[in-house]
Amino acid sequence: MSQGPRSGLAAVSSALLAMSRHLEVRDVLKTIVASARELLDAQYAALGVPDDHGGFAQFVVDGVSDQQWKAIGPLPRQHGILAAMLQEAKAERLADVRKDPRFEGWPPAHPDMSDFLGLPIRDGDEVIGALFLANKNCPKPDGSCGFTEEDEELLAILAQHAAIALTNARLYERSRELTIAEERSRLAHELHDAVAQKLFSLRLTAQAAAALVDRDPSRAKGELQQVAALAAEAADELRAAVVELRPAALDEDGLVATLRTQIQVLDRAHTARVSFGSCGVRALPASQEEALLRVAQEALHNALRHSGAEHVDVTLSRRGSGAVLRVTDDGSGFDPHQTRRAGRHLGLVSMRDRASGVGGGLTVDSAPGTGTTIEMEVPGG
Repeated sequence: MSQGPRSGLAAVSSALLAMSRHLEVRDVLKTIVASARELLDAQYAALGVPDDHGGFAQFVVDGVSDQQWKAIGPLPRQHGILAAMLQEAKAERLADVRKDPRFEGWPPAHPDMSDFLGLPIRDGDEVIGALFLANKNCPKPDGSCGFTEEDEELLAILAQHAAIALTNARLYERSRELTIAEERSRLAHELHDAVAQKLFSLRLTAQAAAALVDRDPSRAKGELQQVAALAAEAADELRAAVVELRPAALDEDGLVATLRTQIQVLDRAHTARVSFGSCGVRALPASQEEALLRVAQEALHNALRHSGAEHVDVTLSRRGSGAVLRVTDDGSGFDPHQTRRAGRHLGLVSMRDRASGVGGGLTVDSAPGTGTTIEMEVPGG
């Protein structure tokens, strides 16, 4: 690169650090693309993860506005230069992609591209993605390619680490899915063992009571009393199974102590400074305490994984008979409306559902470059 190897290596290092902060696949893809475009000073960058049907399971871009992306239309297919990178698994560096014999044209709204650098992302022998850039921001005498051999080498380094980051993200999401599935399976078994037998007994007892109503009302009354007792036991078992899903620390330590402990762990585990403060909070209904804890966990996850924040501050304070949770970070921020339109919710839908489910409310105050504040209020008992 024109700025010299020291700045080039520093840029690669920054890009790798950025990729390591994320665990969700979509976030990793977007970080790879943004890092590649910034690293090589290109106008456009994109990354496609192929599916098994000639298209792309995921396709992310950087340098294209939301309006442009919407106007372009459906995702590209695996054809032309993209197909060559995926099938031949080699780099492509072109002075003008439009003059290549494999070029098959773009939709009318597609931005105009000339010089092109692309290469596959490989996990062993498997091609798991195609990363490409277009329109390097530099002079291009005589229609030459702005991307150099050094650019190609830097992108190859980035692609190698991108493969690791993408593989790790996939493993993380898979493990999370398995954990959820295992928990559901465990709960299903417990519900079956604890409740099914009582429900079966309840059914038989009810049938016996029905048969005795006319010929032995006294015994029928006794059977009906047994029905009521069995129904109560079944309800207790169901209630116990649901309560088990509530974090144990809440029951043992309360909301303030649970939050403080979890935040101390996060503060030690992350480079960002994570702090917690509380003021005058009284015990709240169990459902409200759990909702506050879950929202705090989701907001902290977003701040530490997605925002690049250096400081995250969590406060829990009394308001009337209820409480207010506030999670504030000094990270990159985002436009909540754009995020919603792009189909990425950062857990906001879940957080709002949790708040409204306990009679509370949630507000999100954020904008690009200004950090984020998420506030949740619950009414108390």
